[in-house]
Amino acid sequence: MTQDRTAGYFDADAGDPETLRALIGRRLDHADVPHAATVTQQVPIYDMHALAPALADQDARRALMAEWAWVLRESAGVIVLRGSYGDTGVIDRATDVFNAIIAAEAAQGAGKGDHFAASGANDRIWNALQKLCLRDPACFAGYFANDAIAAVCEAWLGPAYQMTAQVNQVRPGGKAQQAHRDYHLGFQSAAGAARYPVHAHDLTAALTLQGGIAHCDMPIESGPTKLLPFSQLYPPGYVAFHDPAHRALFEDHCIQLPLAKGDVIFFNPALFHAAGENRSADIARMVMLLQVSSAFGRAMESVDRAAMVRALYPVLSGSAMTAAQVAAVIAASAEGYAFPTNLDTDPPLDGNAPVSQADILRRALTENWPGDRLDAALTEMDNRRCP
Repeated sequence: MTQDRTAGYFDADAGDPETLRALIGRRLDHADVPHAATVTQQVPIYDMHALAPALADQDARRALMAEWAWVLRESAGVIVLRGSYGDTGVIDRATDVFNAIIAAEAAQGAGKGDHFAASGANDRIWNALQKLCLRDPACFAGYFANDAIAAVCEAWLGPAYQMTAQVNQVRPGGKAQQAHRDYHLGFQSAAGAARYPVHAHDLTAALTLQGGIAHCDMPIESGPTKLLPFSQLYPPGYVAFHDPAHRALFEDHCIQLPLAKGDVIFFNPALFHAAGENRSADIARMVMLLQVSSAFGRAMESVDRAAMVRALYPVLSGSAMTAAQVAAVIAASAEGYAFPTNLDTDPPLDGNAPVSQADILRRALTENWPGDRLDAALTEMDNRRCP
């Protein structure tokens, strides 16, 4: 069904596949992306070797960044940077590091949990950013000394962005993900996303940027990311992507682009997308997934919320407050969001997010825990979340 935006909220069943179908029927004119070498399946492809002089000139760089931001926000929602790594030797060196990490973590029984795919269907390295840096800082420096990647991040998020990254390796036979949107609201259930007002749905995509660095040549049979250009323009998409009819439409109309080692893809986190099925016989498709965050998604002060929870628990336990009043106190004190966390030790085993500090406090109050049990649960949580 359609949704009246003046109502302030999307219902959990909001959306109309036919509205989405009309949006994705749009076309990108090459004249609208003059810096692009070509437009393939509505996706502008940029030759980064040819654009190196533009990146080195302040005015030309700004014009290129403005074009990228326009595509990500108002047009196809996805760009491809061909040849972002002129020398792919650093990619190979990082691949060797990542394969060693995968082997070591598998031997330790680590690497549990995944987003939008069954655990064990692929190889996942959480916090690959820090792990690469600490294992091989020279490789890390060469890997991220990439002005094209930095320019796209700044084009979407402005300066002072914060990089995080995970490695995803899908082996031959690895199944496709379900169509989805990404972090933040994309990690909510439909009911959870429906609790956020419409303007939060509009703004959440401006807080993050999704990217992927190809660590090998990825022909279509290896399952490069399935994309639905222009779908980031669909207002109720953060609830609608959970709907089977919308996912069916995605499967009928999504595209895939082959990538070469050293190519980089970036897309709006509100774009409907999904990793593809690896139908190849011998390609282990490895991608460094970039999840880049705006500097503006942070509180102004550092607060010891665990100490506040411990102090408040005796007050809230057995109090005469109404449920709404208790909920308001919890919202003002406990950390209600599960991220950021250490996904190696605090993985998303039951959904896309671990439990939050507020979840623990609510459970303690519901089950009337003794204070020492709450204290132990908070300490255990802090230990799980440490990088």
